Amino acid sequence: MMYFAHEIGRAALKPVRMIASVQSKLLQHRLSPLSRIPGARSVASAYSVFGDLTRRYPKPAFNLPTTICDGEQVNIREAIVKRKPFAQLKHFQRDVARPDDPKLLIIAPLSGHFASLLRGTVEAMLPDHDVYITDWRNACMVPLSKGDFGLDEYIDYIIDFIDHLGPDTHVLAVCQPVVAALAATAVMAEDGHPSAPRSLTLMSGPIDARIDPTEPCKLATKHKLAWFKRNLVHPVPAPYPGAMRKVYPGFLQLTGFVNMNLDRHVDAYRGLFRSIRDDEAEKVSRHREFYDEYLAVMDLPATYYLDTIQRVFQEFQLARGCFKYRGRLVNPAAIRDTALMTIEGEKDDISSPGQTRAAQDLCINIPDSRRLHHLQQGVGHYGVFNGSQWRKAISPRLREFIRAA
Repeated sequence: MMYFAHEIGRAALKPVRMIASVQSKLLQHRLSPLSRIPGARSVASAYSVFGDLTRRYPKPAFNLPTTICDGEQVNIREAIVKRKPFAQLKHFQRDVARPDDPKLLIIAPLSGHFASLLRGTVEAMLPDHDVYITDWRNACMVPLSKGDFGLDEYIDYIIDFIDHLGPDTHVLAVCQPVVAALAATAVMAEDGHPSAPRSLTLMSGPIDARIDPTEPCKLATKHKLAWFKRNLVHPVPAPYPGAMRKVYPGFLQLTGFVNMNLDRHVDAYRGLFRSIRDDEAEKVSRHREFYDEYLAVMDLPATYYLDTIQRVFQEFQLARGCFKYRGRLVNPAAIRDTALMTIEGEKDDISSPGQTRAAQDLCINIPDSRRLHHLQQGVGHYGVFNGSQWRKAISPRLREFIRAA
């Protein structure tokens, strides 16, 4: 009922939002007599902020039309090279022949935001790599006839995508998928799979969420699994294609994201109000560019969400050596030929320092010469894969590591 009530509320707000938009334009347009009323710009700004806070945010585009290779600008074309019910494998095809560049598969998190959250990650790697990314689908758009999707299916998808790309593929997992990526690599190594990754980079994820637990980690252990199932799992309403599929809705996830840093978001919208009122177009554009991405969220399949809560954040199965995939025990010690890099942020409040580095202790048979850990000072969770420190300090080390592997 909660999902249905949310949709009804959105529909009820739509005409109010349209009226507010018209009023905002009338109060700001230089030819409108209303614009000369004292305080008109403040009222118009309030209407605009109301519109921003209540509108539906669609899936963002990557918007990476070009990159720079050897000092020259080259065009980028996005192509879907493999489609599956819950994800598609996207290729950023560069309009230049560079056969020696490493193939890089970026595994985007399936944790609420769309894969375009890693736009900055992709952008930094494009000049020197042949880049692919897992583009996960919004679960409300997947019909029930396509079956269920849990953590085992997630690992299936990773193995399938790596196999599709073939030998000498390098894998970069960001945040939540580090557990599945390490498990997939271990399974492929144990099976002697010819396409086992050449290198595996794990960034800011919960390999061992027992280490210095953050607020999200504490929440997972504060309640039993039944509490999450009862309070956070809801059926998708009609007329979505995935009607009646049980999901962890995006709007509930967004509530959690916002509440973690509520003061910061309130200040951001106060700043937006002032910027619209004072006609500071550049500041308005920067704010909306960030929040167009941040407020665009997707539903997660309930089975996958509950699997992750239980197996990763409550039972810590991979760290404790009891993680199973399709009934078989996953053994990270089977990884011998895949180089391993772990990356963390000093101020990460999602996956604290040490949680990702734990992978180094699990993969005991990777030679020291083929493993590397990097702790970036002064950055939080998102700063590890986006922003100035990612571009200046982290991505150059990652490029060197991949080339060396």
